[in-house]
Amino acid sequence: MDRGDMIQELAQAPNTINVKRSTIVYKHMRDPALMRYYYSIKTLNLASRLDLSGSSPTDIFIGRFGYPKVFIGPLVPPEFGDTSILGRPELWRDMPIDKIVDMRSRLVRGIHLSNIHDIEKGRIEEQVRDLAMAERPAVADMSFSSRPFMKISLNDEVQPFGPSAQLKRVELYNIKAERHMESLYMDTDAKATTAILELYDKGLPTSKIQQGLSAGLFGIKNRRKFVPTRWSITAVDDTLSKTLREEIKQNNTMDAVYAYYNVALDNRWLIFFIPGKWQYESIEAWYPNTIWNENGKDISIYSSYEGYHGRSTYAEIGGCYYAARLAVTEKLKELGRQGTILILREVHDGYIMPVGVWNVREHVRQTLQERPAILHSPGEIWNFISQRLDISTANWIANSRILKDMLTQRKIMEYVK
Repeated sequence: MDRGDMIQELAQAPNTINVKRSTIVYKHMRDPALMRYYYSIKTLNLASRLDLSGSSPTDIFIGRFGYPKVFIGPLVPPEFGDTSILGRPELWRDMPIDKIVDMRSRLVRGIHLSNIHDIEKGRIEEQVRDLAMAERPAVADMSFSSRPFMKISLNDEVQPFGPSAQLKRVELYNIKAERHMESLYMDTDAKATTAILELYDKGLPTSKIQQGLSAGLFGIKNRRKFVPTRWSITAVDDTLSKTLREEIKQNNTMDAVYAYYNVALDNRWLIFFIPGKWQYESIEAWYPNTIWNENGKDISIYSSYEGYHGRSTYAEIGGCYYAARLAVTEKLKELGRQGTILILREVHDGYIMPVGVWNVREHVRQTLQERPAILHSPGEIWNFISQRLDISTANWIANSRILKDMLTQRKIMEYVK
């Protein structure tokens, strides 16, 4: 299809997109209500006790409702040993949704109401802080003032977890601090941004850095505070990707179009690295019966974009935008290049429950480890889209600034030959 034909098809593209049957067969449980019921039954024994002991994967959760007074507390399973996988989303790439939710639903969240500024004013606050700093799983002994209430947390920003209960007491044993985090915790003159960047350079997992920021471990002494988990995830992704973005702008541009494709959790990922200066756009198409289109009859499309100098407002698609931006800037740094980045994501109805923004970060990272197709013309790009994705190329163009520019701006067309 040539440029003129594509522009004509774009002009005729419908405003709504009819659902096309997916060719991907998702083999696991498909009903969100059934899955919630199934795991509520599995966690019945957790809701019948007033105390719990187990090895926490050094995971904590800081709520956001009622801010600046929020619920803080550890996440602890009723099991001992190496439970680190429960708190490391970097290790979940190849797991199906039901296994992820099964695994995370075993974590009981202890909750304690605290002011975000009271990071050093109580025993529970101290224990939460120490747990986030821990190098490996630590034995936790919790007692509750009431029985855990059975509400499995399911959110597109944060990882799911199981029942919650009001904490009366929590004690940690056999705990050892991660030395790099402990060093930055002791450095009360270092800014939080400095700590995030240093820990990333030391090779700490992104999820561990996010826990540390959430627990108030970093920053100038008098400015430290608890940060809601949802906010800390995006803050770390944003901070790291901004820094990498400025670094890669010093590099030469891509010499051809690299097209990466992958399928994970019934999400189809198509990522283009295009010659040109830094631009970035992420577009998500949510099929009916998915979390952002649960009752819809048509596919819902959301997009966010930034030019060479970034953006000053929060992205329309939320934390997923920053998580994916971290993954693509990491890849550009690895390649020693800069470029125009376009992510097309089709979320099919096999993605029946949200499992957290890590899904985007880790599966974009995974996609970029695949061998890319090398393309040399806009026509090859249009064909690649139509061959990999169900939604028509014209509809993607209608929702994409970058693809529209490829059709209408000669400067961008000259890069792709």
